[in-house]
Amino acid sequence: MNTDTESLLNEAQSCYESKDYSRSEQLYSSILSNTDSNEEQIKASEIALLKLGSIYQNEKNADKLASLIRSSHTFLAVIPKAKTSKIVRSLIDCFQGLPESLNLQIEVCQELIDWCTSEKRIFLKQNIETKLVSIYLENRDYSNTLKLIATLLKELKRLDDKMVLVEVQLLESRAYHALRNMAKSRAALTSARTSANAIYCPPLLQGALDMQSGILHADDKDFKTAFSYFFETFESYSSQEDSRAVVALKYMLLCKIMIGLTDDVNSIVSGKLGIKYAGSAIDAMKRVAEAHRNRSLQEFEVVLNEHKAELKNDPIICSHLNALYDTLLEQNLIRVIEPFSRVEIAHVAKLVNLPTGDVETKLSQMILDKAFHGILDQGAGCLIVFDEPQTDKIYDSSLDTLKNMGNVVESLYQKAATLG
Repeated sequence: MNTDTESLLNEAQSCYESKDYSRSEQLYSSILSNTDSNEEQIKASEIALLKLGSIYQNEKNADKLASLIRSSHTFLAVIPKAKTSKIVRSLIDCFQGLPESLNLQIEVCQELIDWCTSEKRIFLKQNIETKLVSIYLENRDYSNTLKLIATLLKELKRLDDKMVLVEVQLLESRAYHALRNMAKSRAALTSARTSANAIYCPPLLQGALDMQSGILHADDKDFKTAFSYFFETFESYSSQEDSRAVVALKYMLLCKIMIGLTDDVNSIVSGKLGIKYAGSAIDAMKRVAEAHRNRSLQEFEVVLNEHKAELKNDPIICSHLNALYDTLLEQNLIRVIEPFSRVEIAHVAKLVNLPTGDVETKLSQMILDKAFHGILDQGAGCLIVFDEPQTDKIYDSSLDTLKNMGNVVESLYQKAATLG
């Protein structure tokens, strides 16, 4: 690398580290504008391209980032194909965290796919299409997600590119999970694991597979197995210093809360893991555990409102906490109505500090689910609670006797038919 280019890179890096992004952008742009095709200049341009992407990400300037990717086609055409995929993926990843940039990401990816098609860069095209699938999924455009996945799977199986195949099958599992088609989600995950067994699976990809397995087991209410998968995920992400380790830790704590082991939550949070990844996300889960231990709906609602970003905005945690809220509400209502044979619904609502309409709806659902025995007298605005009915054992015994007699008669009939 010549002295001028090296000094420009050093100065640009120094400006970048001191957060003088304007000056750093100028210097990196001047390096990128150099059209020399020698190896040293290409290496410098590669560094400049990635740093400019990082600058625009820090400045949250999605338009400039999109322009940079569009203008990089000429440079990408002269560098080795093996490097191209890594650079393009890194630049697209710079959109991460930029507000309202999903539509722009889709547009940029589609342009890159068209360029790859014209340049006959099949493997790069498939890499970008895989990224586009994940963007469609994030944008909740499930129709285009599944359509592109179907096309990709055919091509990848034909070319036997197992690494990308695992990624696409995992994305397929996530798409079907989002659509609540659990059977197809599990089938796609099984296919992804089978493909992964045939190759060396990097820790981050293995962590993503374990994460999806944990999510599916949690949906089946098998929280012990889900916890094991989330722990494996956490170890994979943590070993790579990946930010998603916090999400895996959150899901581990969720599993402990859902099976009522709130003391385990405190031991995990106060240990090495909790200290290393301490923050608002872990604090939120700790407070949920405390509310569950105290069986306090009021505490639970306060936590949900105060930590909306960490709890309600995560669809996995939100769905399970909604189920937990329902369980807590049922427990509270049964505890409140237990001393009464007849009680006003408004009084019950006052005791649990909830709107009367919500309490009436929940009580009606609980009666239908046979959580307790009673009826709602809506005219009087009262709940009438019945004693637990005594089951007549003679009735059950009679049914069993008749069933056994039927089996005997059927057996005798079959023997008689054989003899005849």
